[in-house]
Amino acid sequence: MRPFLSQEHPLRFGHRGSNLLWPQNTMVAFQWAMGLGLRYLETDIHATRDGRVVAFHDDRLDRLTDGRGLVGDRDWEELRTLDAAYHFAPERGYPLRGTGVRIPLLEEVLATFPRCLLNLDLKQAGIEGLLAAELARLEAEERVLVASFHDGRLTRFRHASGGRVATSAGPREVIAALTAARLGRPVVGAADAFQVPERSGPIRVVGGRFLEAAHRAGKQVHVWVVNNPADMHRLLDLGVDGIVTDRADLLLQVLAERAGR
Repeated sequence: MRPFLSQEHPLRFGHRGSNLLWPQNTMVAFQWAMGLGLRYLETDIHATRDGRVVAFHDDRLDRLTDGRGLVGDRDWEELRTLDAAYHFAPERGYPLRGTGVRIPLLEEVLATFPRCLLNLDLKQAGIEGLLAAELARLEAEERVLVASFHDGRLTRFRHASGGRVATSAGPREVIAALTAARLGRPVVGAADAFQVPERSGPIRVVGGRFLEAAHRAGKQVHVWVVNNPADMHRLLDLGVDGIVTDRADLLLQVLAERAGR
């Protein structure tokens, strides 16, 4: 088993740090999650025009910052000045606007939180080699798992990284695994884990047969995004290996309750 996947069970992922309680994918969100005792943070990856790897979700800057345009069309010196809490409004008003919350570099996150393990959602096409090289430079290949909703990006990243970095399954790999589980066939593929929603439209993804087939193949199953404690209990009872949540505080309460049974 990859070192990334073997540090605890079940794995507890803070989605974008803490997506609902703090500005997503920022150091304040990561700090809050790490302060709770989490080791696993989920974040998203883009690259600037001058090749710096940043933690940011959207292709465009408009929704989350006071900037405009595509992340990939801006240099780091411009991005580093933007207010990453500009539109953050958890209840009313903008409580963190103008307080110095910025877009972080991947390098900054890894250095600031040396115990953290990062689940990286590769959001931008064409930066697979750049990300692989950056992880090698930072000696962080065993500290991350790379995910993507695009099979081609995962294939290119696996090639660029020489298979040294854990990855989750892309959409085609998930469909192939679901089909194999339904037919009683072995699950195969390069992915180390399946990171999936419990349901996708009318299709139940996370069920007993899928979990059993994945586990027989030595692959973990992580479910996203789960914020309801009752759902957390139910999925853990099913045997999932990890939960991605916006409410790490609630997940830790659930795990404490289960430990006290």
